[in-house]
Amino acid sequence: MKVLLQRVSEARVTVGGETVGDIRTGLLLLVGLCRDDDEARVRQMATRVLGYRVFADDMGKMNLDVQQAGGALLVVSQFTLSADTGRGRRPSFSSAAEPARARVLFDLFVDALRAQRVPVETGLFAADMQVHLVNDGPVTFLLES
Repeated sequence: MKVLLQRVSEARVTVGGETVGDIRTGLLLLVGLCRDDDEARVRQMATRVLGYRVFADDMGKMNLDVQQAGGALLVVSQFTLSADTGRGRRPSFSSAAEPARARVLFDLFVDALRAQRVPVETGLFAADMQVHLVNDGPVTFLLES
């Protein structure tokens, strides 16, 4: 599982010109699910994301997580994050989770985040989406499990 985590001052995702998810201060999470991912790995990643300290405290240090900062999450499934880009000039998607399994795991990830009472918005799974964001910092981390 790969999650590209971006600290944002605002982010939204649109499908066909219509906004389907919109947040202000928080984290944009682009999520790639791999063939060997399972429920335990997904729950572990949700815990890790929620505890990841990327927001500034009173001293300007990255010591606050998204809940402590009063932020929200915008979670977007991104199949291409699962690509193997180690060789050649064309990505291979053989390591990506099958779409039906990826959807189950993505929904589980979103549910695990929501269970911690953090505001969560999402894109539409497997849709052609446009993601708009203002990366605050910029701050971007790739989390892998």
